[in-house]
Amino acid sequence: MPDLTYREALRQALREEMHRDERVFLMGEDVAAYGGTYAVTKGLMEEFGEKRLRDTPIAESVIVGSAIGAAMAGLRPVAELMTVNFSLLALDQIVNHAAKLHYMFGGQINVPLVIRTAAGWGQLAATHSQTFENYFAYVPGLLVVAPSTPRDAKGLLKAAIRNPNPVVFLEHSLLYSLKGEVSEDDQMEEIGKSQLLRRGEDVTIVSYSRMAVASMLAAEKLSKEGIEAEVVDLRTLRPLDMDPVLESVRKTNHVIVAEEGWRSCGMGAEIAARIYEGAFDYLDAPVTRVAAPEVPIPYNRKLERKAIPDEESVIQAARQLLR
Repeated sequence: MPDLTYREALRQALREEMHRDERVFLMGEDVAAYGGTYAVTKGLMEEFGEKRLRDTPIAESVIVGSAIGAAMAGLRPVAELMTVNFSLLALDQIVNHAAKLHYMFGGQINVPLVIRTAAGWGQLAATHSQTFENYFAYVPGLLVVAPSTPRDAKGLLKAAIRNPNPVVFLEHSLLYSLKGEVSEDDQMEEIGKSQLLRRGEDVTIVSYSRMAVASMLAAEKLSKEGIEAEVVDLRTLRPLDMDPVLESVRKTNHVIVAEEGWRSCGMGAEIAARIYEGAFDYLDAPVTRVAAPEVPIPYNRKLERKAIPDEESVIQAARQLLR
């Protein structure tokens, strides 16, 4: 299997699905002529033309609203929002329309819509460095996907495009250059299935998106200290597949939940609650949570790094948990 970047894997998935199904089209700010803010759609305009790649006004509610209408009419739109921070401008369309139309019309209408958007930080300041996956994972009717590897980025995006339900597809901005093996065939990854990335006996680390990558780096460093961590990548946040997590916790008896967002009311709180519900009797210590401090993300690079959890945060949590 060839090595591709996360960005290239996403582009390959889009290209393959556009060739496979003429109903698939892309829309968003600068997705056509410019090739996308993060160059994911670069070159697709020349291959598929203006009918299949639609540059839109700078109006997120219009982008999502138009995509919902197209999906209801039988097309397969993939709408790109420049960053997840701008999804706040389309929350009504996402939460009150995309997520609910199938239910409100008694199953007579499907909304096969994918909303691709970048989350994350990198000296982007307080209003452009957020994640918000918990906002969407809270809403019945939405699927929420957050891949951490190029292979999963391709396989899960292909599955999202073919799914009859609206999918919020979260791509971390700092993963676009990450390289990994990606299948050249039509392999899809199943939405709603977590994955065991690394086996270990001492502690379970549960994460997703960039923090899954950080957790793997932390696990390798911890191994040199004699601590063998098992790493579970959730990959999908709604539905949330806890079976591999609970199975791991029953073996290691210790668990760390690592997320990039803020601790209060975040995904980590939900994951921890489900661990207590499903594996309480197996825990030798309370669930340890790694998350961002409760502050807006600073612009200054040194301050920003202090406000974002990383592999060192996971390492310190493991040391403290197992001391």
